[in-house]
Amino acid sequence: MKRLFAALSAFFLILPVSAEPIRWVDFDVSTESMAYAMRQDIRTAEQEKHLSWIEILALAACRTGGKCPLSAVRKAAKDLEGEKPPKEAAGDLGKYYDYYYEAYSAALGGLVGSYAIWKGGQWIPQYGLKAFSPVAAGYGYSHCDDFGVGRSFGFKRKHLGNDLMGGPGTPIVAVEGGVIEAMGWNRYGGWRVGIRSFDGKRYYYYAHLQKDTPFAEGLEVGDQVDAGQLIGFMGRTGYSDKENVNNIEAVHLHFGLELVFDESQKECDSEIWIDVYQLVRLLSAHRSSYRRTDSGWERVYPYKDLDWVEFSGK
Repeated sequence: MKRLFAALSAFFLILPVSAEPIRWVDFDVSTESMAYAMRQDIRTAEQEKHLSWIEILALAACRTGGKCPLSAVRKAAKDLEGEKPPKEAAGDLGKYYDYYYEAYSAALGGLVGSYAIWKGGQWIPQYGLKAFSPVAAGYGYSHCDDFGVGRSFGFKRKHLGNDLMGGPGTPIVAVEGGVIEAMGWNRYGGWRVGIRSFDGKRYYYYAHLQKDTPFAEGLEVGDQVDAGQLIGFMGRTGYSDKENVNNIEAVHLHFGLELVFDESQKECDSEIWIDVYQLVRLLSAHRSSYRRTDSGWERVYPYKDLDWVEFSGK
């Protein structure tokens, strides 16, 4: 696997830095609204008037204070088929557009685009949803919207993710491509993996991986991973200063998403974690398929992200 940590670190340093980065995002967009906006994006991908799902959602958010009900999203999509740009289409509420566009770009920016799947001896390029459910195809799980629920181990705090309850050893995959920034033991998350998206805006956190063999073979900090790539296995480790201990009652994956608008926000007391329950629902039908072989786990349909080919080297 390629070691891209140094290259990506340099890339982050040359990104333009806002004088006043966003400090808080209340991501309150339903699965249905995201799905509708995404369908318009995909439907118009090859048309002269390509509708960006992020622009649709940002316009709807301007008009509804961030609630984005499906009716508002439908109207936003229809309005953007006209000649007015999104900010102008928002009218007096256009002053909020830049905030919502930046916030939603950070939350969803790498999830729709160009990719290719290896089938029948050739790469088949496609445009659409290129992010995957964190749980591999063929494995069941259950979850509810538990973001913000109280936790008490170590200190009283809020739950900053979505718990996906499943069976021990369930294969866990990377939702989006990126670079492994953290890997190993954490007293709260047990065996965990942290992956930063290629654009630096999203930090995905996968925790409570299984005892003894938590990670996919060969992974190391600094590795690049593809969307849908196997990274580990569901377990119940954590809540212990001692490594490799099962102190969590129920087998599950803690899946979290932190937004990073400025590197000073990455590890501090005001990190921006968003509620991913609706996003997990959106991804539930888009699973990465794996099979067991004599040599280990094998991806059924090899994948290539065409938007980040300069990083992937493929």
